[in-house]
Amino acid sequence: MPLVNLYTLLDFLREKKTIAPAFNTTNLETTLAIMEGLNDSGYPGIIQITPKNLELSGYEFIAEITKIAGQKFDVPIVLHLDHGKTFEDIKKAIQAGFGSVMIDGSDLDFEENIKLTKRVKEYCRCFNIPVEAELGVIGGKEDDQITENNKTNPSLVEEFVRKSGCDLLAVSIGNVHGLQDEPNIDLNLLKQISEVSPVPLVIHGGSGIPLEIIRKLREFNVIKINIASEIRKAFIQTVGKFYEDNRNEYNLVKVLIQAKKAVRDIVASKTRSINS
Repeated sequence: MPLVNLYTLLDFLREKKTIAPAFNTTNLETTLAIMEGLNDSGYPGIIQITPKNLELSGYEFIAEITKIAGQKFDVPIVLHLDHGKTFEDIKKAIQAGFGSVMIDGSDLDFEENIKLTKRVKEYCRCFNIPVEAELGVIGGKEDDQITENNKTNPSLVEEFVRKSGCDLLAVSIGNVHGLQDEPNIDLNLLKQISEVSPVPLVIHGGSGIPLEIIRKLREFNVIKINIASEIRKAFIQTVGKFYEDNRNEYNLVKVLIQAKKAVRDIVASKTRSINS
């Protein structure tokens, strides 16, 4: 099945009242492992990548891998740009063929965040590409950047969405990037946000959130949850174990096949669990 636009997947998610897992990739092996894992699960999902990780390959490379591989699978999969920081990031993603983008202006003040998001939305409207934005600051470590948590203010949500035109909103409710810090999910705050948000919500930092909490998120208009650190850790640990077991290991194909399998298994298991 060819890759789909996120608008198509959103219709499905609303109908089924479920959450799409969005798994972050970095390289060829992780990309294929995520797509294979989603296909194994039988549920649709999102494969995404940040501009920082695109320094390794480039927009066109990841887009072409997913386009070719997608033809083999039966489940709908979206290619999404995660944490685009600039208008140029967005342009590169759309030109390469991404089916969804995020513009992250959370480090800007409120009005500047609206201004940047609105500019991106106006551009993306021409290509029928949905836009995710972020209000509040999600703490923890994303790539090499460490940020302090600044929770989303519910009183600003409706204005931000209305003025910016975003299609999805990533919120900060005690979720954190990475695995260094423990998330402390404030479901009461999420409830307040969901009651005023005109658009579906997104939760980042899904790797550290307990499964029982993730399932509860469905009650509060959450439609997408990001998972990155969990699968990256599995990949690195698998490669590391080969080295520790045999410091003279040279069979890179054997090592990477096992690392790919570790990611594939987590993606399939996590996706089934979220949708159960």
